[in-house]
Amino acid sequence: MSDAARKLLREWLQRQLGPERGAWLDAQAAALAKDASDAALEIALGMVPRKLGKDPLSLSDADCSAADGAIPGWDPRHWSVTDAARIYLLGGPLAGGKPFAERFRALCRTAEVAELTTLYRGLPLYPDPASLEDQVGEGLRSNMRGVFEAITHRNPYPKAHFDLHRWNHMVLKALFIGSPLAPIQGLDERANPELARIMCEFAHERWAAGRPVPYEIWRCVGPFAEGGAIDDLARVLSSGEGVERRAAALALAASPDRRAAKLLAEVPALAADISGKQLTWASVQ
Repeated sequence: MSDAARKLLREWLQRQLGPERGAWLDAQAAALAKDASDAALEIALGMVPRKLGKDPLSLSDADCSAADGAIPGWDPRHWSVTDAARIYLLGGPLAGGKPFAERFRALCRTAEVAELTTLYRGLPLYPDPASLEDQVGEGLRSNMRGVFEAITHRNPYPKAHFDLHRWNHMVLKALFIGSPLAPIQGLDERANPELARIMCEFAHERWAAGRPVPYEIWRCVGPFAEGGAIDDLARVLSSGEGVERRAAALALAASPDRRAAKLLAEVPALAADISGKQLTWASVQ
């Protein structure tokens, strides 16, 4: 963990915890600097919620800006005191010289759901992040939505470290389990033609089964929409309702295909809202 990130965590925690609980946290950090055996680390992390509580971490806008300044994309707004304290202890000086990835894997193997969620939320702060990718892949395969979203939502790790295949698999799985795409950092920057194709195939499978198609898939399709994808968007624009039509219009606005501009011109009110920035992916609902 960088010095800047660790300093911020301690500042936020000490401000919220007060002297007595803050002293306990400092004592645990000092103890782990002398003995960070697996047992000692597990005990320290396990005691955190009982000693410090599970209240939401209280952060100002300035705190959140400082977090992003310390580590681009770091977004702790949905963290609890328990999250912050566990990550603070895990990211501090640990005795023993064991590679961090080895410690991380061991903790993930024995962690309960809440602990596992915390471990993955801390991904942006840990040392040698590339060495953690195999274990992160295990987390993505979890059937526990909270664990999956600890990796995928408001977390810069996937954007920075996932290859194309893992990124696309992550987005597709989010749709399958009903997890929203908007909180995924880098959703627009890492859009790609293969993902657009997968999303269109997903839409056709849902239509064939008579099931609704999540409107967010068109965000992944828009920049690469041409040919059959334009036909799909035309279908949504003509037969969809509310948010579906707005999403289709936004996707058409992002498409380089000439047909997209013609279709968008047929819905002038939506086109004007997009042009005037009243309709964006952030406001589409």
